[in-house]
Amino acid sequence: MSMIYITRRVTFCASHRLHSDALSDEENRRIFGKCNNPNGHGHNYALKVTVRGEVNPETGIVLNFFDLQDAIDAAIIDEVDHKHINLDVPAFKGINPTAENMVVVFWNMLEPKLPPGMLYEMQLYETDNDHVTYRGT
Repeated sequence: MSMIYITRRVTFCASHRLHSDALSDEENRRIFGKCNNPNGHGHNYALKVTVRGEVNPETGIVLNFFDLQDAIDAAIIDEVDHKHINLDVPAFKGINPTAENMVVVFWNMLEPKLPPGMLYEMQLYETDNDHVTYRGT
């Protein structure tokens, strides 16, 4: 049987501040520029979640898209939508919420909600032009 990949796209709005406690304030301003604004800044994010598996011969599907949506909502969207990621999301305590770090944290939040080995890839779009891709460890 062939391996099939299915992807669900979700969106959420959130704010964050890019700031590393390991750097001086001057270094943070130089590296992160306007994204280091002490009050944060916001994005309309898009997250694409890809799972993989074999088609169930009885149902004809790998995973019901509604079940995937429910898992993403419960694990990620309900936690981050319309929140300040640095201040309101416990999973990011002590973590600089760059897109790179966010997608790894999101992976760790979602993976336990899905059958083992099913989560294949996540793509987090911070803007239409900028996104990161993660395929686990």
